[in-house]
Amino acid sequence: MTVPILARPLPLARLVLLLAFSLVAGDALAQSAPRVELASVHREPIYQELNLVGTVNSLEDALLSSSVAGLVAAINVTPGDRVDAGDTLVALDDDLARYELAGAEAAAEEARAALSEAQRLLREAESVGAGRNIAATEVSARRSAVSVANAALSRLNAEQSRLNALLERHILTAPFSGVVSERSVNLGEWVIPGDSVARLVNLDALRADFQVPEAFYTALEENATLTLSAGEQSADARIATLVPVSASGARTFLLRAEVPEALPLYPGNAVDAVVNAATGRDGLTVARDALSRYPDGRVTVWVAVPDDTGTYQVREQRVEVGINFAERVEITSGLSGNEQVVIRGNEALVEGVNVEAVSEGSE
Repeated sequence: MTVPILARPLPLARLVLLLAFSLVAGDALAQSAPRVELASVHREPIYQELNLVGTVNSLEDALLSSSVAGLVAAINVTPGDRVDAGDTLVALDDDLARYELAGAEAAAEEARAALSEAQRLLREAESVGAGRNIAATEVSARRSAVSVANAALSRLNAEQSRLNALLERHILTAPFSGVVSERSVNLGEWVIPGDSVARLVNLDALRADFQVPEAFYTALEENATLTLSAGEQSADARIATLVPVSASGARTFLLRAEVPEALPLYPGNAVDAVVNAATGRDGLTVARDALSRYPDGRVTVWVAVPDDTGTYQVREQRVEVGINFAERVEITSGLSGNEQVVIRGNEALVEGVNVEAVSEGSE
């Protein structure tokens, strides 16, 4: 039987093909190393982070009312108007008050003339001399007349001042600068003392009010920082007041923060806040994305150890966690502080695999 000429070189061809396949497979395996993002373990001050929801209020928010009864004769504002302290908001009809004041002024002038006359008569009696050309009792009577006239003038002057003040109260003025948010009367309406006429709100004296669990009171007294958020905007704010009185049944106290001008907030708006309160100690922390949590309660991180090839080998390390704050988590045990941990791409890692480190934002 004749052997085909091409049958002998087949083993060599197969060997070449196997070598080529091995090289391609090796390159493919080298190129398939998972790409991950790494971050160092930090040692830093540990904070308690508290998320709050509150309401914006004005320190000066008043329902204004008239102190006298009267007919509304003039209205100078509408809701939305800005006014300065002392500006006239509403005026009541004051004709009757003016007439009463004019009568009191006339009566006071009459009493002033009577006092002047009584004083003249007393001077005449004293110049003649009691007991010679005029009886001592007459001199005494004229002295009494002067006292009575003086008292009558004082009473009428007081009445004049009262009526003057009453007249001024027919005009309702702004007690502080602000915005008129409501108006409760119209021309021709009759108002009585205590009736609401308008609401005035000072938009330059805003505070954000939050109810905080009472357990945080001591921590917030010492160098706590607060960030307010409104929609997509946020800004640091100063804690203005801590009211050390717990709300009945709620076990909370009032935290009042200043509202930064950078935030478009107005009275009645809801506002979010994040409060960071120092614990007074340092600790190890990692980014929150570095943690892997399991249903059985275990928490682990993937530690990346560099090798001689420029890649990293990863191992899973169990850790114990403490306080969460500012997108970071305190590690109370399991790490020494010198490690690098995987914060992106850790979802499908396995023990001992080699990975390639990439910078933040790389694909």
